[in-house]
Amino acid sequence: DATIVDNVIYVSGQVGNIPGTTELISGGIGPETTQALNNIKSILDQVGSSPNNIFKCLCMLSDIDDYSEMNQAYRVFFNENKKPARSTFAGSGLALGAKIEIECWAVNK
Repeated sequence: DATIVDNVIYVSGQVGNIPGTTELISGGIGPETTQALNNIKSILDQVGSSPNNIFKCLCMLSDIDDYSEMNQAYRVFFNENKKPARSTFAGSGLALGAKIEIECWAVNK
């Protein structure tokens, strides 16, 4: 789920699945965004890091019309004073039929 090179953690794309399953969390783009970010947090925790060390995210949406609701969940997850740089685009065919997939880069502290 993550690779560490030098001092950077590269976290593979995560969707809003319930951990240990291929089942997406219900409720739409907001809950899926939060769950994907929680899945990233879990991966970072496993390598001794945290979301505070994320400096860049790439968010892929199955429908760009979900941007506003995704952005709201993203802002809630990250401290208002510390939001990583982000790129967002729409694409089709995300894993498990997800509405969002997020990958990120974090400093290995």
